[in-house]
Amino acid sequence: MNRFPARRLGRLEVPAIGFGAMVLSPGMYGEVDEERALAALRHAFDNGAAFVDTSDGYGDEGHNERLVGRAIKGRRDEVVVATKFGFRIPEGAEAHTFPVGFAFGELAVNADPRYVRGYAEASLRNLGTDVIDLYYPHFPDPRVPIEDTAGAVAELVDDGLVRCLGLSNVTAGQLRRAHAVHPVQAVQTEWSMWRPADPELLATARELGVGVVAWSPLGAGFLTGDVRRVAAGDFRRNNPRFSEANLPANHDAYTALRGIAADLGITPAQLALAWLLHQGPDVVPIPGSRTPAHIEENLHAAYVGLHPDTLERVDAALRRAEPAGGTLLQDGGAR
Repeated sequence: MNRFPARRLGRLEVPAIGFGAMVLSPGMYGEVDEERALAALRHAFDNGAAFVDTSDGYGDEGHNERLVGRAIKGRRDEVVVATKFGFRIPEGAEAHTFPVGFAFGELAVNADPRYVRGYAEASLRNLGTDVIDLYYPHFPDPRVPIEDTAGAVAELVDDGLVRCLGLSNVTAGQLRRAHAVHPVQAVQTEWSMWRPADPELLATARELGVGVVAWSPLGAGFLTGDVRRVAAGDFRRNNPRFSEANLPANHDAYTALRGIAADLGITPAQLALAWLLHQGPDVVPIPGSRTPAHIEENLHAAYVGLHPDTLERVDAALRRAEPAGGTLLQDGGAR
């Protein structure tokens, strides 16, 4: 295979498809063996997805970051490392809650500038590196202006601990305010065939030259077409779209999309990722998987061309598909 296709997130060059590492921590998609998780990361890097997305909030005690740190050891220069902060609230610090559409009802963060350096230093230790390539506040803090949090990351950039500022799960207005403080290179947002991105956010990002990272680009695995039930211990049991009442209806709603993929001779996951890549040269999806075969399947989407007629057929099918149930920020969020 030739060199894997690359894209730009602002001034940062990354592979066209990255790897979302959240799936590799226990308690997210059920239990996972540590060595199997490590092998998945290495397989992703070896096959082109050398842009890894993690967070200090995935798994217990920085588990996911420490796992990524093991995977990049000895090959740090090959991998673009992105991580996020705000969930691991320091002892004695106040939790700032905001409502979400999942069953647990709310999340808590603290992105006060006085804690940001400590978050970064902990992540650097977990990752076993001296610099984070792309650093995001995981969610905007409902009690801290986003420009204040961005300013704290800007200080880390000045000190050489962080290369690029990113934002995650923000509005267009928040992106604009943060960018006025320090250039934002990437904005991360949930975007897939079952969760459209906010058009105003996309327009603002493109106006400012900010790249777009699509998290959950396979709808938490739904768009593979293989999810018919969710086991105990799987984080998706909190997601209304995976409930016993909604999942069968959602599966039926996306029948036409699976049919289009079959007509093209590709998998539903490849169609979902290729469709995202065709939304603009500044879009980088970050699917995650635990199995080498699925990782390779996902990465092949970078080579799938979709004719304009096919894109129109897909968009027509998406207009008819109305998923049942809310998503994480659809029914609330830190705005």
